Amino acid sequence: MKRTLSTLIVSVACAMSFTACANTKDSKGANVEKTVTVIPDGNVITLKEADKTLPATLMQAFGNRQSGREFADEQLSLEDLSSLLWAANGVNRDNGKRTAPSAVNAQDIDVYVCMENGAYLYDARQNQLQRITTEDIRPAVAGNQQVAAPVFLVMIADLSRYPERLSSDRSKSEPLANMDAGYVSQNICLYCAAANLVTVPRATMDKAALKQALKLTDNQLPILNNPVGYPKQ
Repeated sequence: MKRTLSTLIVSVACAMSFTACANTKDSKGANVEKTVTVIPDGNVITLKEADKTLPATLMQAFGNRQSGREFADEQLSLEDLSSLLWAANGVNRDNGKRTAPSAVNAQDIDVYVCMENGAYLYDARQNQLQRITTEDIRPAVAGNQQVAAPVFLVMIADLSRYPERLSSDRSKSEPLANMDAGYVSQNICLYCAAANLVTVPRATMDKAALKQALKLTDNQLPILNNPVGYPKQ
């Protein structure tokens, strides 16, 4: 059977850019072919521009949102990870403000991306990942629960970013940080619902191990995490 011109173009593009071709589903469950890039292994990973053209509406995302703990044994594509991180807490305005709100615009929540090849800090302004460690610390994020996902997004609050009147009193700053982390986690949940990804918000993790592995200060608190992956077939 002869291949169509469009199929040949996609195949050539995949070969030239070290990408793969994969099928995904649109909001109606129909298969859609797209080109995906393997996440590179490096100390700095440049992310793609977020895809803001998902076919699912906000109300469909609400309708599809559910917690899941079973993931396909497959790494996320660079495209999906890039869009996921932008939706979680990316920069969406020229003034540097984010997709997730934060108390007094402290922008206190950092998102750490934990994968097999190490843990990275998401730099939303540069749209990059900065490697913190080459160690696979996903077991520490999973804690005492049996959760195995290709990616864990960990929300770390930096209390030093609050004004002194708040940062000097943890009874004031920690509730705000918990609230801000919740906003980011909800963004992750809604994006996953719209993009046919699986996730679940979690507070369980080995915080002592994470503090050591991620080189956190006493002002940096692990609050929540979201394992993310493709649906298990």
